[in-house]
Amino acid sequence: MKLYLLFGLSLALSISGAHMATISIKNNCPYTIWPGILTGNNGAQLGANSGFDLAQQATKSVDVPATWIAGLIWARTGCSSNSGTFSCATANCGSGQVACNGHGAAPPVTLAEFTLSAANNANQDTYDISNVDGFNLPLSISPQGGSGATCKTTSCQKDINAACPAALAKKGSDGATIACKSACVAFNEPQYCCTGEFEPRGACKPSTYSQFFKEQCPQAYSYAQDDQSSTFTCSGKPDYLVTFCP
Repeated sequence: MKLYLLFGLSLALSISGAHMATISIKNNCPYTIWPGILTGNNGAQLGANSGFDLAQQATKSVDVPATWIAGLIWARTGCSSNSGTFSCATANCGSGQVACNGHGAAPPVTLAEFTLSAANNANQDTYDISNVDGFNLPLSISPQGGSGATCKTTSCQKDINAACPAALAKKGSDGATIACKSACVAFNEPQYCCTGEFEPRGACKPSTYSQFFKEQCPQAYSYAQDDQSSTFTCSGKPDYLVTFCP
């Protein structure tokens, strides 16, 4: 999903049509993670809720305000403070603090993407899991309420790091693969990034690399134009549960 296309919506539109939702974030990984949340450009960032630590089996619920019409959620791993500067081995947001405060995740990163109903005329929320920027952790998104044919859980449960091709692997200090780059992140070429002559809808085709991601996680975006099997919608203004390591 091209969320940045939605970030330019006016503040007046977002206030008049949006609703507040509760997004609960659960850590099912066997270690602490540090979720990050990015609000679209016309919405206020979430302060302390834009980044926080989450212990194993812990859940934190975040009430997103009316201006949160589009946003991203991810999890950072291997985080620590060095000389007062906070940073993470994967998905670092670069704020230098636990809170991300408007900074996005550095790829490779698995993203949960949301567009709430104020951003369209169909009174529907749209959500997806994206590996367009690569992968660092498995995750799932489960609507809590709502209705519609595709209003259901979507997940990327495989540990893609374990099968990551050598050309895409991001290594940790011990030499183990800690994240898996997408071809766009690894090679920055138009045919992988769906840019330039490959930007028009339908011009960008799956590659061997994107097919690898699709085989691992069929419900997640594997490249930028992988819409058909990767986008989910709900009517009825549901809440959501985002689970890491489902």
